[in-house]
Formats: sequence, structure tokens, C-alpha cells
Amino acid sequence: MSDYCKRLAKDTAFLTNDGTLSEKLVDKIVLHLYRIYPQILNDAEAEMFRNVNTPVCARISELLLHLQNKNSRACKEFYNALETNDAQIFRRLPSKYLASPVFFLACFSVAAGLAFLLYYCKEDTKFESAAKKIIGFSSLGVGRRARRYLLAYFEDQSMRN
Repeated sequence: MSDYCKRLAKDTAFLTNDGTLSEKLVDKIVLHLYRIYPQILNDAEAEMFRNVNTPVCARISELLLHLQNKNSRACKEFYNALETNDAQIFRRLPSKYLASPVFFLACFSVAAGLAFLLYYCKEDTKFESAAKKIIGFSSLGVGRRARRYLLAYFEDQSMRN
């Protein structure tokens, strides 16, 4: 199972809640998938998912299950259609919230580790070059500017001692 399909499985409960997706929005998403990507939904499938006699909750459940069984691209295009037609609901997806805490925890861990390293460093210990290496490797994921400021800080600290 691909990342988009796993993500869609996590978001299914939120998306199938009564009132999350309106009938109009479901129609827009189905039409988007049918018109722009006919290999995802054929004519018969599109008509089935747009049937007004079926409750919206049931239609969206069947659509999400159909997309998960199809392939990763189908799931990805569902997210693209949702973002295009209702960015507000797209931002409220549970899978979007999961990425934010993980990023925060990663940044906080790096900052806490550096603070710990600086706080408990003894002045007679020659660790500036080792600290520069650690900062240099930890800032690989950060931009050039951040790396430059971090290394400049350690150079400034080593000149003061």
C-alpha cells in the first residue's frame, strides 16, 4: 500500500463524517477525477458516485474505497481535487496535522540537544571543532543561511575564549 493510499485510509473517517463534504463538493471531486483523469474514473463509475439517490456519506465511502483499491495515483489525484475545490477542508485533514507535530518535535530535539551541549560544555574542553562538525551535519537539512549563522555563532564563541 502506497503513502497516498495509507494517508487516504487515515483520512477516511474524517471525510465520511456527516457534513464534512457537501454533495456539491463530492460532485466536483468526481467530475475532476472523471474529466481530467478518465483512467481513474470511467463514465459508469462517475455516474455511480454522482447518483443523487444515494446518500453523500455512502457515495464518498464507496469512492474512497474505490480509489484505495485502484492505485496510488488515484489517491493522490483525489487529494489534488480536494485541495483545488476546497482548500479549507484539505488543510483540516488528520494526515496534515500529523506532519506538523513531527516537524516540531524534530526541530525541538535538535535545539534541545544543542542547548544541552552548550550548557554543559566546560571551558577547558576543546570541543569547538567537534561542535562545528555536529552543527554542520545537523544543519544539512536546514538552508544555507541557517547553517552560516550557526557556524558563525560557534566561531564567535571560540574567539571569545
